Amino acid sequence: MIYITPDLFNTVPCPTYKEIRLALLPGKKMASIIEGFRPCVVHIATEGTLGVAARKYCVARNVPFTTAFHTKFPEYLNARFKVPVSWSYKALRWFHGKASNVMVATQTIEDELVGHGFKNIKRWSRGVDTDLFRPRDKSFLTLLRPIMLYVGRVAVEKNIEAFLKLEKPGTKVVVGDGPQLAMLQRKYPDAVFTGAKQGEELARHFAAADVFVFPSLTDTFGLVLLEALACGVPVAAFPVPGPLDVIGTAPVGCLDHDLSRAIDVALKAEPAACRAHAETFSWAACTAQFLANVRVFDFDAISAGPGPRPTDTSSNRPAAATAA
Repeated sequence: MIYITPDLFNTVPCPTYKEIRLALLPGKKMASIIEGFRPCVVHIATEGTLGVAARKYCVARNVPFTTAFHTKFPEYLNARFKVPVSWSYKALRWFHGKASNVMVATQTIEDELVGHGFKNIKRWSRGVDTDLFRPRDKSFLTLLRPIMLYVGRVAVEKNIEAFLKLEKPGTKVVVGDGPQLAMLQRKYPDAVFTGAKQGEELARHFAAADVFVFPSLTDTFGLVLLEALACGVPVAAFPVPGPLDVIGTAPVGCLDHDLSRAIDVALKAEPAACRAHAETFSWAACTAQFLANVRVFDFDAISAGPGPRPTDTSSNRPAAATAA
């Protein structure tokens, strides 16, 4: 398998979101990379410029491809620029429409996409690194408790103000960067803004918190929910897609339309139950789902086409290329 990522191309910052780099005119190089590898199937991870280039190549040359729906861009564009949601979903139906299947993380998102006219949907859940994200000494953060933590992009579509405006005892901590950071720092001086964190330092912030607060209304899954739970930290969130699928009725937090009440209830959850729940989202299960989704093709017929095709020697299956 090869991965085709923006760092292989000339890039420009995404408008209003400089942290995200978009490949600039990637078509010719994308075609060259795919032809050099000659995969039997291509998986397109995002709907950005690389995804569009990969889709164009596959459709033109009849190469089988799958896609993934990770982000509710229609809702994001509506929140930022008031673009009608129906317009954006029409564009996404075009993008995903010729894929052999569209992979989604949860039943809730599948149901929503079916309602928007999507077809050929397959499940592809998420996994969490339970070695990195694990319970640790909470003394890493010496702040007034309870410590209420948010981790993620600091942007309007994440609905962070629903969390920051709450009048709660303790300390609100925001880990992440994004276009709303400066404004929120000025507006909420009592909150602690750490900027973006990665790896070990990020895991320590998770584990040092008393509750993880997830105010987003638009995420399709929310991997950070699993990372918090793996650290033994309960979750407070709204009862919307993502939290509903990850948390459900498990005693590992609270989903409530009143986010303040959700925090109060979540603080009572047992850390051991949180950790045990996260451990059910294994990397092995996640990988098995993905492989099953790309093995629906007639690989023998595909491989019989002109030119040699590489194989995955571990499974004797033709290899795939992933464009992200």
